[in-house]
Order: sequence, then C-alpha cells, then structure tokens
Amino acid sequence: MKVFMQYLFFCILFVVVCSVSPCFAYQQHQVFFQNTDYELHIYRIYGDEPGKTLLIIGGIQGNEPGGYLAADMYVELSLKKGNLIVVPRANFWSIIKNVRGVNGDMNRKFAGGRNPDRDTKIIEKLKELIHESDFLLNLHDGSGYYSTTWISDMRNPMRYGQSIIADCDEFTSKKSDQVFQLGEMARRVCSRVNPAIKKKGHHFHFNNHNTAASNSKHAEQRLSATYFALTQHEIPAFGIETSKNIKSPAQRVRYQTMIINAFMEEFGIVPHQPSIALPDPHMNYLIASVNDRPPVVVYNDEPLVIEKGDAIQIIHIEANYERGITANIVGVGSYNDIRKQVPIHKPTKILVKKDNMKCGSVPVVFKKSSGRKRVTRADIKYLIMQVNDTKLALSPEEHVKIPRGASLILLELVTRHKVTSSLKVNFKGFVGNQVRNDGEDRGYTINTASDLMVKYSLARKGKTYPIHVTRKGKTVATFFVDIVSSSTKDSLALTHR
Repeated sequence: MKVFMQYLFFCILFVVVCSVSPCFAYQQHQVFFQNTDYELHIYRIYGDEPGKTLLIIGGIQGNEPGGYLAADMYVELSLKKGNLIVVPRANFWSIIKNVRGVNGDMNRKFAGGRNPDRDTKIIEKLKELIHESDFLLNLHDGSGYYSTTWISDMRNPMRYGQSIIADCDEFTSKKSDQVFQLGEMARRVCSRVNPAIKKKGHHFHFNNHNTAASNSKHAEQRLSATYFALTQHEIPAFGIETSKNIKSPAQRVRYQTMIINAFMEEFGIVPHQPSIALPDPHMNYLIASVNDRPPVVVYNDEPLVIEKGDAIQIIHIEANYERGITANIVGVGSYNDIRKQVPIHKPTKILVKKDNMKCGSVPVVFKKSSGRKRVTRADIKYLIMQVNDTKLALSPEEHVKIPRGASLILLELVTRHKVTSSLKVNFKGFVGNQVRNDGEDRGYTINTASDLMVKYSLARKGKTYPIHVTRKGKTVATFFVDIVSSSTKDSLALTHR
C-alpha cells in the first residue's frame, strides 16, 4: 500500500506540474458529497482589492449547457477588485444525464416544505452561499425569445430566451431600507451588451416576472433561487437566460459571459482577464489501478487488459478540461465511477464524459488464457525516481542531470499495461543487494558520489550511467543519469537526446 500511495502521489503531482492548462485562479475549492452522483464543487476567487461578492450559479437545470459552461469560465478568472463564488454545476447528476432534473426541477425547491431528496442537501449549500453574497446571477438557457409584445409563438412575453429576469422592478429591503432598482440595473446591462450583438433578434431585454403579485403569470418562481435570495436574504438576484433556439452552445456561452461581465461592472467587481474559449472536449489518458496494484496509464481508445473478477479503480483522467469530467464503467458502475473500486465480470468500456458530451473511451477486455503479452518499449511510460527531496519522471531514452553527491532512489515504473511484476530495473554501476546481485535496484538509496562504479558508465568516464528495464534478461527500455558537478547551475534537469 505504501508503494501504491507513492505512485498515487507522483501521478497527481506529475499531471499538475506537466499540464499545459492555464493556472487556475480560484483560491479555495470545496467539494461536497464526493464520490456520489450529485458531487458539488464550489470555487471562491478573491480580488487584489476588497469589494462586493457575486455568486454565480450554473447548471441548476441539467439540460441548459449555456449556463453551466459559462459559469465554468469564471473559475479561472482573476480579479483586481471584489470576490466571486462560482458553482458551475449545481445539479451535476442531471447534467450528466442531460435532463432538466433527475429528481424534478431543483430550481423549484428553495421555498422548502417538500419531502427531502438528494436535491435538498445541494439546495441547503446553495442557500448558505447566498447568505455569504451581495449579488446572485443564476444562469440558464430558456425557450424561444422574450418579447414585451406578442410577435410569434417563439417570440412573446411568456418566452424566456435572451432576457434578464428579476422578480420585481424595484425592491425595498426591510433590513436596511435600501432600495434595489433591479429593472434599472438590468436595463443598463442590456444597453452595454446589445450594441455588441450584431443580430438584433438576439438582443437582451429586461423580463419582470412580478413574482410576488397576486396576478403574476410566473407564480412558480416563488420557489426559485433568485426569489429566495431577494426576499429572504434581500440581495439583488437575476436569472440570465440565453435562448435554446440558438443552436451553438459556444454562442450562448459568449452571450452569457457578455452579460456576466456587464453585471460585474455594474457591481464594481473588476476582472483581470475573462476567458471564453470553448474547445471540443478530448481525453488524453486515464490512470487506473487494478486490484490495488500500482497504477497504469491507458490512452484514449486503447484497451485496459484485466482478468475476470478484477476490481478497477480510476484514479485520474487527463483531458483538455479540468472540471465536469466523469467516467462511467458501462453496465457495471454508476454515472460516475472515478475513485471507486468496481469489480468487472464481463467485458465493458470506460466511457469518459465532459458534462454530457463524450470525451473519450477505454475498452476493458479480459486477458487471453494462453500466452503472455510481450513487453515492448512502448509499454514503459515513465521511470519514477527521487533525487534528494524531488520526485521526477523519465521517459525511455531520456536523460536526467543530477549533481554529484545527491541521493537517488529508483521508485517504480508507470506502464501502459499490467506488466510490472515481470520487469527488473537495473542501475548499471550500482549493486543494491550486496548478498545476491539480482539486477533489481528499486528502493535502494544511491549516493551518487560514492556508490557508483565508473567502469559501468558510458565510455567509462563516470559521467553517464544507463538504467536498464529488463524482462527475462532482455532490455526493453533504457533511461540515463548524467552526473554533473554539484556547483553546476540548474543541474537537476531533464534533457532529451
């Protein structure tokens, strides 16, 4: 188990250090109900200067990607002034299934009084966040296009799309006597955004639901998050609705971010640089453990070979997105099987999604009873070593420069398939087991000033030592250690040759 934890620590560290993704701006990340279908992620971003706090909620209804994809952009936003609390996927289970709500409409449960269900715990967390905030934006995709007058079945006062919704035009706080001009705020935002929208039919309009009035046509909104925020916590709260009739999710996300940015300006929250890039999701590889053995790396569309009855645990998924990633072991596990031990008794596949979009797939197949897979260089992904207090990963044929006198420990191999039990790792020029030199040097502490035999170095110069990975006496991969002067600047480094 100790070796497994070393592997796990390194794999996570290696992904973080080597990732080409942008640095994340959030200063606090909380996860609630972890390893359940309704896992909830909350991100807090604090500005360089103090200011008001805006809560952004996306995905409270799971089939409205314009909202949750837009909210996700703001997790990586840095602020000059003010604060953000971002909940990109309030109803993650419904997002995965691409339905409005697995347990009914979550945005109709904020008044309480219903029988508790899975949504109840999430709603209680959202209420806590509302009480921390000065403003709320709840992001949605709505049907058709809102219009103050009837134009057509898809463009009329009962449609929601391309509108900024509030529960009244003006609200007076009983706590502070402060008057919130919600209608004026929304109209100012529309006036900032609409000139940049070329298509006039996509312009935004203020949509007053007049929710508390006895003759309101939207009395159901009294159960919503915005109505709770306005009437119970007495903060300005708005629903942002892009139209589902705009087919491009990227276009809807762009409109959402335009509105959010304009509201941030309205609230005095100043960003450094918003991002609205929306590339197609793609998984590069996943890291999995079989029966608690050291993890292996499996690339997209490549098979994970196991034996019948083995238990798979998916430890990490490396994709071009950090959030919204799930893995479903089809027909065996649940909607999200990451970090769960799942026994496999029939061939299946690991289906990886980003929200409700396919991101990658790994077939899970049983090993044939006859014959053993021949190990090749392509099966060896990394050699994990520790130099003093630093962990490194070398690819085959890669060199690492190490200052003379540093301590070196060969930890383990990361392989594509389950082949580590038949492999040996031999540091040429070092003998780990002095009683029986078995060619296996993992786990020993090597003093690079006194423990190395020069005659086994390349050209016998005492500078470069090979590390051979062998199976049944045959070399399948080689790594190199270059011993350099301890005074050499930046001497601990990886190089390719």
